[in-house]
Amino acid sequence: MMNIQGQRQLQGKLFITANLKLITGMHIGANSDFAPIGAVDSPFIRDCLTHEPIIPGSSLKGKIRTLLAKSRCKNLILNNIDDDDEVISRLFGSAGKKGACFARLQFFDLFLARESVEVFKNLDTDTYIGEIKWENTIARLTGSANPRQIERVPAGAEFEFKLVYNIEDEEQIDEDMKILAQGFQLLQMDYLGGHGSRGYGRVKFSDFKVKAINKKIDADEYEYFFEDNKNKVFHFLLKRLV
Repeated sequence: MMNIQGQRQLQGKLFITANLKLITGMHIGANSDFAPIGAVDSPFIRDCLTHEPIIPGSSLKGKIRTLLAKSRCKNLILNNIDDDDEVISRLFGSAGKKGACFARLQFFDLFLARESVEVFKNLDTDTYIGEIKWENTIARLTGSANPRQIERVPAGAEFEFKLVYNIEDEEQIDEDMKILAQGFQLLQMDYLGGHGSRGYGRVKFSDFKVKAINKKIDADEYEYFFEDNKNKVFHFLLKRLV
């Protein structure tokens, strides 16, 4: 029987928001089991109500967790998810052999910002807020080509990022925010979605905001962890020493 760790007292929440901008086209695939004649070979995932592109929270969570696990792995071979270190397990959750651990982070699906919707509505794109990129797989021995179409969310599209962090131990907030910020930095030097080795899925975060819910702390100071500005980080550390 799985050992489930008891849920800890909820001392409050941090609500983190930001802007996620695509630097290059992004493809997060949708189900294409049924494809009418003339349809794109590999469409991206869309919101079923608005038909606008979305970024599933699961895609973002999984990518950031994997990058952090790789960066903190003590061996040459990446460890099994059950063997992630304590910080990663408590942030992202674990159902491993050491016992189930509830995640402190709650990711949201990312929806296209209204400003981006209005911009792309006025552009002549291949599909609704999408572009079609043709690619070829060429056999080395025969030289035969296998062309295919990949639908991408165009570069320049901006999404609204939201994340909730459960405060269970006030003394661990700084460490948790530092590790989470490292995850965002790693993602910006990597890619989101598929075909990243060919230039897809480069992203940039900006305009981080942190708000405390049901907790009397200065949440603004945690924004310094996420901003790519050494002067702000120095100011944060100095503020803690005063």
